[in-house]
Amino acid sequence: MSTLRVICWNIEHGNAAYINTPIDKHINIDLGSSSYFSPMQFLKESFNVQRLDEVIVTHPHADHLSDIHNFNILSPRVFSRPRHLTEEEIRKANRTEDRAVIDKYIEIHNRYSVPVKKEDNPELAENNGGVSFHTFKDALTSKDNINNHGLVTIVEYLGCKILFPGDIEPAAWRSLLEKQDFLSAITGVDILIASHHGRESGVYSDIFQYFTPKLTVISDGRFVDTSATSRYSEKSSGWTIHHRDKSKASEKRNCVTTRNDGHIDIEIGKNDNGKTYISVTVD
Repeated sequence: MSTLRVICWNIEHGNAAYINTPIDKHINIDLGSSSYFSPMQFLKESFNVQRLDEVIVTHPHADHLSDIHNFNILSPRVFSRPRHLTEEEIRKANRTEDRAVIDKYIEIHNRYSVPVKKEDNPELAENNGGVSFHTFKDALTSKDNINNHGLVTIVEYLGCKILFPGDIEPAAWRSLLEKQDFLSAITGVDILIASHHGRESGVYSDIFQYFTPKLTVISDGRFVDTSATSRYSEKSSGWTIHHRDKSKASEKRNCVTTRNDGHIDIEIGKNDNGKTYISVTVD
């Protein structure tokens, strides 16, 4: 059986992750970039990805959108985002200096207006080689903080789960935990992508009643407050981490960060004995 590959890109402050499914569907969660690295350009030039099957934007803040000017080079078939947010609310939530990024997001948002047919939906397991996507949002809390109106996605393959919560904060966590289907989806999560770049504002301890992650991944930069790293480490059980530099020995870690570990490459599959494995490699 083929593997699921997930890469959390090292883009300093921001968020962007790439998903390659067992039948070679290409999906991006968020569109962050850095001054020296564009995930979209890298996928095209180094991975030879000609087209994305889907882009999922958790929420329209500029640090999750800064690579959006390269959106068209991979012509995504599907564009998923929190549709309930108005243009006025989105612009209010972003800085004036990020206007060009938000203008592009609004243009793309308006362009992708046709509902996705079931047979074209890359999030359905029957269309992507057996990977299940469970997506949730809280549309009830105050829109003064659009972090809480982001899409939360659980990616599941061979019984293993990775949780992408975007930047949601306690108000949204509390609301989502009242939904039975959300509780079912997060139960047994293996890898947690820390909310809001590992900041205290994204921590909500009640979620750990439903899972103990083997590993927590934090997407952050050198000058970003990631003060909750130790709290996530305490809640994680630990997993073996491999290094691309083979001269470095594998080690057990509870938490990895893009700031210290570079691109974080996760693979889920079955070994020759038919046993499911999770392999994590860092720079």
